[in-house]
Amino acid sequence: MATLALSTPSLLHSRGARAGVQWASLALCLLLWHLATTRHWNLGLVTFENVPTPADTLSAIVDLVRSPKLISDLASSVRRIAAGYVAAAVAGVGLGLAIGRSQWTRLALLTPLEVLRPIPAVAWIPLAILMFPSSEMSMIFITFTGAFFPILLGTIHGVEGAEPRLVSAARSLGASNRVILREVVLPGAAPAIVTGLAIGMGTSWFCLVTAEMISGQFGIGYYTWQSYTVQRYPDVVVGMLLIGLLGMGSSALVRIAGRRLTPWLAAGRRR
Repeated sequence: MATLALSTPSLLHSRGARAGVQWASLALCLLLWHLATTRHWNLGLVTFENVPTPADTLSAIVDLVRSPKLISDLASSVRRIAAGYVAAAVAGVGLGLAIGRSQWTRLALLTPLEVLRPIPAVAWIPLAILMFPSSEMSMIFITFTGAFFPILLGTIHGVEGAEPRLVSAARSLGASNRVILREVVLPGAAPAIVTGLAIGMGTSWFCLVTAEMISGQFGIGYYTWQSYTVQRYPDVVVGMLLIGLLGMGSSALVRIAGRRLTPWLAAGRRR
């Protein structure tokens, strides 16, 4: 039993074993999808009679790849994500640092922000359309709201979790507030900030797709909704899968960039 217990973690540290588990999990999901749609499972509350099969979805993927719409829709969505997410990252990290470090800023800003935070993206769409002269700016704003709050909260929690003894030691050595922020607070808050940035990327995709479904003319969300309205159901699944892959890939890129910018965290885990 002891040998088995020791060998299991070593297997999990093997890159090949991890990849095998991931591919097996994906294959199982595809198999269940195939069985549910080809055999028209009816589970009472959930029915798969009208859900496209994996083969139908694959055919729709091939058609989309051959279509010029793919590039235009992808470019529109990525451009909106980039604009909204970058603005949210700058504002969220900046305000999070200010709120986490200043009691007066916390008292002045945190309550209004907490009131706005639970409002879903769909509820912002009518107001965004009224506030901005173009639908493009309104969709970027919706993307901004989706990414802003996870980044803000992650930064606040990271700053609040900074080790007080390190801050006191740095101050006793004559460090200024700017030096303490740069050398003590930011390195300690980096894991929480990176986590907030990764979560914010995922929620920004969710909010963008919602906005594109309602007020967009191009983009992956618009493609998915338009496919539903004209009853091209395999294309709906293709749009959903594309959204998931884009969200997963962009969040992974944020985490990779976070690890590159915080090499001391990886060194500490190795020790």
